[in-house]
Amino acid sequence: MLTHPGWDPVALRLGPLQIHWYALMYLGGFTAFYLLGKRRARRLGGWTAEQVMDVLYYGAIGVIVGGRVGYMLFYNWPELLARPWSLFMVWQGGMSFHGGLLGVLLALWWFARKQQRSFWAVMDFVAPLVPIGLGLGRLGNFINGELPGRVTDVPWAMVYPAYDGLPRHPSQLYQAFAEGVLLFALLWFYSRKPRPTGAVAGLFALGYGVARFCTEFFRQPDPQLGFVALGWMSMGQLLSLPLMLVGVVLMVRAYRYEGRATA
Repeated sequence: MLTHPGWDPVALRLGPLQIHWYALMYLGGFTAFYLLGKRRARRLGGWTAEQVMDVLYYGAIGVIVGGRVGYMLFYNWPELLARPWSLFMVWQGGMSFHGGLLGVLLALWWFARKQQRSFWAVMDFVAPLVPIGLGLGRLGNFINGELPGRVTDVPWAMVYPAYDGLPRHPSQLYQAFAEGVLLFALLWFYSRKPRPTGAVAGLFALGYGVARFCTEFFRQPDPQLGFVALGWMSMGQLLSLPLMLVGVVLMVRAYRYEGRATA
């Protein structure tokens, strides 16, 4: 049995300025996006380093705004109704991947329109660059000791003294590996060869949905929600179902369209 180190969520203090580990994870994710994006742009062609920075800028706004709005809508609706201004209290924590995804879709639609690019071609370019940031975000959850797993007796169970002192799955690490390492490897190698437009984006949606749905079985449901469907399904799993469906539809559509175009 392991014990969570109980790290200070503040990584660095400079007088009144506090830099949190979670903010550093976001910074690391954006940096990885830019560096990998430049490499991907050189391999694919048709993208400049400036355009990679622009798509990162639009995506970052979508992640932050959409993630916060999505969290309040999907996970903390009563609080939003009671205190609408809590939407802007980002220092209290609370970000949603699914909300962030919707924010990114809107932001990149606007980017594609301004650049006169195909929306799905932009999404195909971006998709392999995202998982590293997702994995780092989960590491931020682990450092903060938040979103722990369900009670278990496995040998690597971890006690979170600041939570309740019970041995639990370190589900943040499971999700960091599945959503970060595995999903990145899958998308990076899949996208190395030319694929039909929309296929890479579809694989991202399907892959993330499957990874999130499976790892949620080890994560403690959000206390303010509990299980939201069928007596065992968490909000994360419920929101992942349509994401998986969209991924399958996108990939089938992409390959069928390529087949008709070839014919």
